Amino acid sequence: MKKIVILVLMAVLLTAAAIVQAGATTAPLSTTELKQKIGSNGKPTLIFFQNPYGGPCIKQKEILDKLLLNRKGNFNIASVSTMNQKDQKAFYDYGVRSLPSLVLVDKKGKIGRVFSPGIQSAEILTPVLDGAK
Repeated sequence: MKKIVILVLMAVLLTAAAIVQAGATTAPLSTTELKQKIGSNGKPTLIFFQNPYGGPCIKQKEILDKLLLNRKGNFNIASVSTMNQKDQKAFYDYGVRSLPSLVLVDKKGKIGRVFSPGIQSAEILTPVLDGAK
């Protein structure tokens, strides 16, 4: 029981630290796709860390594809995949340990929000994307 409590507290602290740090940190451009998408066209970028064959990641991709279509492309999506060896550095640079994971980067290339790991619904993402600068 104590181990579970300690693990939960560590997860909460790490998430809180990521959120506090989010607004001030420049997003690492660890992959070719991140270099191309972040800040390239004056739109915020949602970085999608995924295993393209995992059930939760497939579901998250469906949600993101619908959002992109419905939001008329007012944000970019940059995918970082476990299947691409060249993407591995990005997982470490962003501290991603669970999938799916999303990180929102503003137009200026600063990390704006680090979402909790797991599937994020359109209801959660829509107001955040609409408010992204």
